[in-house]
Amino acid sequence: MDIKILKDKKNALLNRRELNFIVKYEGPTPSRNDVRNKLAAILNAPLEMLVIQRIKTEFGMQESKGYAKLYENANRMKEVELEYILKRKQAPLEETEGKEA
Repeated sequence: MDIKILKDKKNALLNRRELNFIVKYEGPTPSRNDVRNKLAAILNAPLEMLVIQRIKTEFGMQESKGYAKLYENANRMKEVELEYILKRKQAPLEETEGKEA
């Protein structure tokens, strides 16, 4: 899997960076969690501050286009992002641990 950042915009009002990117891969489409982990590693950023808003795959193509937001602090992220987006960004292991408790 290879990620190329097309646009990196600083949004000072919302204390975040907004990123447009392309993911190129072979085989099955990578999961949202895999893309998030790789993108955080490329940006050298904390994983919990990165939110992937969308990933769109064209039919028959081995690439996906995406949009992500990297926040500077967790409080601002919780104020701005919708609740379902924050739940969706959680890793599958975190979700199963919450259901068992």
